Amino acid sequence: MSTKFQVGDHVCWNSEAGKVSGHITTVHCSDFDYKGYTHHASEDEPQYEIKSDKTDHIAAHKENALQKISD
Repeated sequence: MSTKFQVGDHVCWNSEAGKVSGHITTVHCSDFDYKGYTHHASEDEPQYEIKSDKTDHIAAHKENALQKISD
């Protein structure tokens, strides 16, 4: 598996509330159910579960929505 990000990476993304940051907890390379929806992921287009730094919220995003930041 060749993904841009790995579990533990610190990343940020834009949300409706502004820029959010967190740490990647899971990398999905196949379809998965999350919050009642099927999210489509593959080896070529993985999706990431990220735990917010400020809350316990877990978000799921594709690679192109994320930017790696230094701790």
